[in-house]
Amino acid sequence: MKEAICNVALFASGNGTNVQRICDYFRGHSSIHPAVLVCNNPKAYVLERAKHLSLPVVIASPAQLKDPEFMLPVLRQYNITHIVLAGFLCLIPSYLVDAYPNRIVNIHPALLPKFGGKGMYGMHVHEAVAKARESHSGITIHLVDHHYDHGTNLFQARFPIVPGEDAHSIAEKIHRLEQTYFPLVLEKWMTGELPESFPELEQVETHWNSEWTETNPNTQTF
Repeated sequence: MKEAICNVALFASGNGTNVQRICDYFRGHSSIHPAVLVCNNPKAYVLERAKHLSLPVVIASPAQLKDPEFMLPVLRQYNITHIVLAGFLCLIPSYLVDAYPNRIVNIHPALLPKFGGKGMYGMHVHEAVAKARESHSGITIHLVDHHYDHGTNLFQARFPIVPGEDAHSIAEKIHRLEQTYFPLVLEKWMTGELPESFPELEQVETHWNSEWTETNPNTQTF
């Protein structure tokens, strides 16, 4: 039986490191195909990445993003089955959530439900985490609903924060987690190995030694 093809629309607003990582990871994949980049920022560096990746691009203004008569035909044109928010800073319109129920995923640079919601993105998150003197931070990969950072959590990876650690150090570790786990979780989710909802959240704890070599004592449970 032929494996179903998942055609993925990547939504991004900025530098695009997660877009790059996802495209590199799924290059030549038998069933998962990054099909198009949707970007709301015409000056974003992710557009340059898309050019080098030969990834088709749709630049959508805020008005176009809110317009189902613009966006839905674009997604149909590329036979999109799933949407991945890879650093996308706009709230996804309700019509898209309804058109792709449980098929839109976001990555958030904190351990939701803490440090989520409108305005909680990028360094704003890490500064808030550092200011709150949290013992841990990490990433959350979750389904998207009608609210910021509110859908069902699929996966979290976390690390302990060293006392006195600043926002920039936290951000660097978060970036490493994103690059490591985001494509892996996407693959498991889209191929059906990762359920849409867990009775208990899948979670791993990550540590780094002084040379920044990543060690994952619980990776075998992933």
